[in-house]
Amino acid sequence: MAGARRKSPGITPEILLRAYSIGLFPMAESADDPEIFWVEPDVRGVLPLDDRFHVSKSLRKTIRQKPFEIRFNSAFDAVMTACAQETADRPSTWINETIRTLYSALHRMGHAHSVEAWDGNELVGGLYGVSLGSAFFGESMFSRRTDASKICLVHLVEHLRRQHFTLLDTQFTTEHLKTFGALDVPKADYALMLAAAMESPHLKF
Repeated sequence: MAGARRKSPGITPEILLRAYSIGLFPMAESADDPEIFWVEPDVRGVLPLDDRFHVSKSLRKTIRQKPFEIRFNSAFDAVMTACAQETADRPSTWINETIRTLYSALHRMGHAHSVEAWDGNELVGGLYGVSLGSAFFGESMFSRRTDASKICLVHLVEHLRRQHFTLLDTQFTTEHLKTFGALDVPKADYALMLAAAMESPHLKF
């Protein structure tokens, strides 16, 4: 995870959007640390929005069975809370109260969004991120049922395609994301992709 880190003494939602537009995003050392810092990776994770995005046959079969109700933006703060919770697979989190407050503000401004998997009245999976120009910046996801977050990701990609988004930024790649076709993009190449997405009017999510 090579890349520059720049400490930030104070931040507003407007500053946060400006940071995204030039390739920076915030993180915290831990949920208990109120400070945040800017991250600019040398290699950026990107999920293609064309036919290089891959969904396995088994996952496609699961999606056709419609195990969950998929909703958009109906429980943004609850998704953030779930993403910030510690689990056996994720014993620590970088989502602190400062980040939660900022992204809740972005959600109210129409720049942060959630995709949610519901089992009846129970939220069992989801993801959230930021939209700006024709780019969507994925932040975090969680799952309390098998494949719940994966199904949300597939619905996100389908939605972004319909809305004519051009960039889906995942910050970093993981083995999980690589199964969907995630790419490692050098900083210089990413800067060109980002600049093109920022030239677009802000698309409706």
